[in-house]
Amino acid sequence: MTSRTAPQPSWLDEIPARLADIERAHLLRRRRVVEPAGGARLRVDGQPMLAFCSNDYLGLAHHPALAEAAREATHHFGVGSGGSPLVSGHSAANDALEHELAAFVQLPRALYFYAGYATNTGIIPALVGDGDVLFSDALNHACLIDGARLSRATIHRYPHADLAALEAQLAASPARRKLVISDAVFSMDGDLIDIPALLALCERYDALLLLDDAHGFGVLGPQGRGSLAKAGLTGANASRRVLYMATLGKAAGVAGAFVAGDAALIEWLLQKTRTYIFATAAPPLLASALRQSLRLMEAADDRRAHLDGLIAQLRRGLATLPPELGWHLLPSHTAVQALVIGSNEAALAAMESLRQRGLWVPAIRPPTVPVGTARLRIALSAAHTAADVEELLAALVAHAADCVAALQQETAGTSVAPAAVLA
Repeated sequence: MTSRTAPQPSWLDEIPARLADIERAHLLRRRRVVEPAGGARLRVDGQPMLAFCSNDYLGLAHHPALAEAAREATHHFGVGSGGSPLVSGHSAANDALEHELAAFVQLPRALYFYAGYATNTGIIPALVGDGDVLFSDALNHACLIDGARLSRATIHRYPHADLAALEAQLAASPARRKLVISDAVFSMDGDLIDIPALLALCERYDALLLLDDAHGFGVLGPQGRGSLAKAGLTGANASRRVLYMATLGKAAGVAGAFVAGDAALIEWLLQKTRTYIFATAAPPLLASALRQSLRLMEAADDRRAHLDGLIAQLRRGLATLPPELGWHLLPSHTAVQALVIGSNEAALAAMESLRQRGLWVPAIRPPTVPVGTARLRIALSAAHTAADVEELLAALVAHAADCVAALQQETAGTSVAPAAVLA
């Protein structure tokens, strides 16, 4: 008689339980199906919503000039690029875009990528490796963090925006090749790093600086030329120590990313960046739309002024929220406005309360932000109106009133809270 051995448990059997653990921690994410509904409004899972979650900061994503540029390009170039940039994918449209990007940000040369994440995860390992040292702001975006890890360089994290701590780390490092990486505008806090001071440290300690300006490009600086231009460090004042990276799917309204800087450095990245060399190039129809987007951004001072007005309006309104809740608005003069709620549960409850009122404002939770700082990330756009912002403020005030009432009930010994307060 043949005995049968019981099958050994597989690690794959653990996945459902691990998903359940994520859900119990209020960290389960779900995708929403969206369709444009005009202006800053979307249909979300079939329901109309006023959205404060898009990074389309200038409201260009649905601009008819971009759609027309892409449509015309398909007649000439087709839809796909057909190859990697170093084989057959570097189209005339992509080449023209690189020259126009460099001119727009007033730096010697630019390299165009199909995605922002692929840009940073590729260029950092092309710049540093074993034996080199990398210095990273504690709140950098995940693509910078992952690029740093892939590089195999020694990584030193410094507290967010703490340039004194960074200087101490730079001074203590004997490495010949040093790279400092930082967001320019931090995506979850909305604050702008002190770029001149950061560059001064790099000059003093012979380091290269990589700036990710995903959330400043198109919005900040003269004609929206970005955070580096706002700091006065482009054109004749450009430093060969700065590599400037920005994405093209936010204020530019399309997709992709680029890195710009010293011509020799850009040539090195072209030769050594694996995510550039071994990937199919972005379709020329997108490059054609982006060329039109650059023209619109350059002439969009009215949109940027309108956005600045909305930012001021929102911050004034949020200053009136009841202090006993412990919510706090992080300092920011950019389109990213972070209202820190605290716990994951409370942030999700706030998001749900707003959803029930027809507004979509995402709750951002760990690991995207530090534990205990779950928040509403309010993204403003030139597509919003002052009335839209007032609608959001009214909804937040109403939810805050519900939360205060729940706190008062708890103080009085009652455990029942309004449904909107419970996750």
